[in-house]
Amino acid sequence: MKPTLLILAAGMASRYGSMKQVDGFGPNGETIIDYSIYDAIKAGFGKISFIIREEFAEAFKAKFEPKLQGRVETDYVFQSYDLTQFGIDKTIDRAKPWGTAHAVLAARNQVNEPFCVINADDFYGYEAFEKMAQFLTTEVADDNYSLMGYQIDRTLSDYGSVSRGVCKVDENGNMVEINERTEVYFKDGDVFYKDTEGEHQLAPDTRVSMNFWGFTPAVFKQSEAMFKRFVEANENNPKAEFFIPLVADELIKTGTASFKVIPTGNKWFGVTYKEDKPIVQQSISELVENGTYPSNLWS
Repeated sequence: MKPTLLILAAGMASRYGSMKQVDGFGPNGETIIDYSIYDAIKAGFGKISFIIREEFAEAFKAKFEPKLQGRVETDYVFQSYDLTQFGIDKTIDRAKPWGTAHAVLAARNQVNEPFCVINADDFYGYEAFEKMAQFLTTEVADDNYSLMGYQIDRTLSDYGSVSRGVCKVDENGNMVEINERTEVYFKDGDVFYKDTEGEHQLAPDTRVSMNFWGFTPAVFKQSEAMFKRFVEANENNPKAEFFIPLVADELIKTGTASFKVIPTGNKWFGVTYKEDKPIVQQSISELVENGTYPSNLWS
């Protein structure tokens, strides 16, 4: 059974200032999602599932259906505020959905095969999809998951600090823990993060999560109970989000599942700030020029 690619695309991208998920970056207006889908199809993924808000559905279908029809199966998962579907009899007012792990849970009735999860606005590179597809077809199990581990110095923006999930990895290549560092940045060519205790330097080859995870459908049941507890603990905190690393951390600490950190040398790039857009356009242009991608992905 071919694995499925879940694309997290429900956010409105407040820092960027527009709906960057359908913004054009390639020579023919290709989105970053286009390149991820292209790489995923090439790597052997059999289905693409967009996790979106229902009000975005027509915009996404108009953007992607014409070029993907006949190339790969597509599906749409709607992330909503409705808690009753999880047996939670409450209505909680929030400005945005409950986070990335909640988005993954939204797919629990539509995904029945091994799958990976990525962000809509991140460029991951073909090697990452190839390695993930290999893992999902040969190694994944209900107690053995994975994430792609990028070098931190190959993931930062020149235009401001970013959040990164910094991984601690054991001698077997498995994640021991993941720590969300909310303020990571370059300073005089080195990598630092800042927290309540001050400024700390990180080795440039430190592995970080760029939200590229591999699972089996067992994770839905494993994380649903966690989500219920999270809602109960955070019903009065409208900014609290149920992130995938929270799920991973609990699964590791309880011995429920291990997470293999799959190293990749790919340079990650994405659009956090408006100023990042020309950098992404230039990076894609160079990949087209060197033959990594055709000038028109879907011609």
